[in-house]
Amino acid sequence: MTADPQPHLLIVDDDERIRGLLQKFLMRSGFLVSGARDAAHARRLLAGLEFDLIVLDVMMPGEDGISLTQSLRQHLMTPILLLTAKGETQNRIEGLEAGADDYLVKPFEPKELLLRINAILRRVPQMRAAETVPKVLHLGQVRYDVDRGELWNGTDLVRLTATEAALMRIFAAQPGEAVTREKLVGDLGRDEGQAQERAVDVQITRLRRKIEADPKQPRYLQTVRGEGYMLAPD
Repeated sequence: MTADPQPHLLIVDDDERIRGLLQKFLMRSGFLVSGARDAAHARRLLAGLEFDLIVLDVMMPGEDGISLTQSLRQHLMTPILLLTAKGETQNRIEGLEAGADDYLVKPFEPKELLLRINAILRRVPQMRAAETVPKVLHLGQVRYDVDRGELWNGTDLVRLTATEAALMRIFAAQPGEAVTREKLVGDLGRDEGQAQERAVDVQITRLRRKIEADPKQPRYLQTVRGEGYMLAPD
């Protein structure tokens, strides 16, 4: 029986010292790690290699991390973890809206970065849904294949980030039942707190754009006042 291949991470940070330290730490933690000094360098590596996750600094000279995330999301679903400075609250929200899966505030302990990376990577494999759940959930013109973890709009496969895919699996396991924001934060492997609940709200907004005919008046991914969110298939 062959061992699973090591996950390959891409660290994108213009600070050579930080990049080097992160590479050494993550390699000791069992990952293959490549480094890029800026967005252009990252694009060159991404053109020739496949990565399991990208750790991306927001503040870089030239093209910043948020702009790069937005651009990559047009054709790439590789999970992205953003590194942001403490005061950049708006940047964190913009990053999640652009398609990042999570963020970590600098300065941080390397062990926390490792925990976040492992939490994101755990979301990526398709999980088996409960057998009592229908194999396909219909959401108007959109349908969700529970076993495959795929969202389809007609004949078009809708691209989901790792976090969006995880949210769909959580909701599909209990259609018609409200899931609290606290539970969503926990199931996504994040620390509790208001900031993380707001981050979940941003991800829900992004997911609604892929499901709803009118995301501002959601029919299928509903807000249940005082309780959380609920997937209400046809």
